Parts: sequence; C-alpha cells; structure tokens
Amino acid sequence: ALRLPDVTEVSEADEDNQAVLELTRQALAAAIEELKAMRLQEGQRLKADLSARGDTVLALTEEIALRAPQVVEEYRTKLNDRIEALLGQTEVDRARLATEVALFADRASIDEEIVRLRSHVSQMRLLLEDGEPSGRKLDFVVQEMNREFNTIGSKANDGDLTNRVL
Repeated sequence: ALRLPDVTEVSEADEDNQAVLELTRQALAAAIEELKAMRLQEGQRLKADLSARGDTVLALTEEIALRAPQVVEEYRTKLNDRIEALLGQTEVDRARLATEVALFADRASIDEEIVRLRSHVSQMRLLLEDGEPSGRKLDFVVQEMNREFNTIGSKANDGDLTNRVL
C-alpha cells in the first residue's frame, strides 16, 4: 500500500543543526569526563600496586643486605675447614687464607648494587607522587632494578641470596 502513488509522501524534515551540534557537544563532554575519571581510578590502582611492589623490592633488598656479610664469613669458615681437612695438622698460611677470603669478598661484594636498588626505589616513589604521566620513566627504573638484581644474582654464591633475587 505504501508503494502506491499518492498514498504517502516522503519529505525531509528540517534539521535543527544547532540543537544537534549542542547535543553532540554534551555527549562528547560527558564521554571525556567519564574517560578522565576512569583513567584517574586506574592510575590510583596502579600507583597503589607499584608502591606495594616497591615496598617488596626494598624489603628484599634489606634482607639481601643483611645476608651478604654472612656469605663472606661462611666462605671463610668453609675454606678454612676444607684446608684443615685436607692438610690435617699441617700449618696453614693464615695470610694466604686471608688473601683468598678478601678476593672472594671483593668479587662477591654487592654493596654498590644495594645502594643503587635503594636509590631506584626512592626514584620510583618520587615518580609515583609526581602526578605527571611517568610510565616510560618507571619502565626505565624497573629495568635498572632488574639489572641490579641480575648482578646480585651472578655474584651471590649463596642459595638464600639467589632465592631472594628470584
């Protein structure tokens, strides 16, 4: 019936361009505000998560810092015990033993890495509090932390330190 001539008449309605433009602006403004609110919430959750992870890194760093001197002392004791077991009552050159322990302590020293890890955690906290977008800077700091932990792991010579690094 609608196809029959003169039954219906199709004509375009006059659009109120100004009203359409205003509705579009309102919808766009509302969408932008919702996006900003969502990004703010997401940023706050990420900040809390990264801050907690920074606390974990710092706690592990402190555990490693406490354990590191014990590793050198344990090495000295083990080396001395092995030498005595092998040589029995033969006199051991204490100066040579001290030199070996000192060389080991120097190779296994992780003091610099610990200082840098603490510094990286501090830098991370500053970036999190800055309020500015800092994803790339945070990514760099995390890479540096990883580098320090890898170095500690390669110097560890101790299962306990290796577990903390991992």
